[in-house]
Amino acid sequence: MNDCIGLGKQGYCICVRCNIKVEHEHQIPCKETLCPQCGKKMLRENSYHHQQYLISKEIKKKNNND
Repeated sequence: MNDCIGLGKQGYCICVRCNIKVEHEHQIPCKETLCPQCGKKMLRENSYHHQQYLISKEIKKKNNND
């Protein structure tokens, strides 16, 4: 499944560990791009998987505050 469909040529790949953003390279999925700082696979900003990560992070934060 290509999680970048509809996001266009421009945008950013982000590392959820380091919060580093790098410019997305056209036709190279962000999941094939490694973070220059920690080496973790990156996510396309605002992709389905990035949104799921943000939701999960918010749920964990809420549960830790309860």
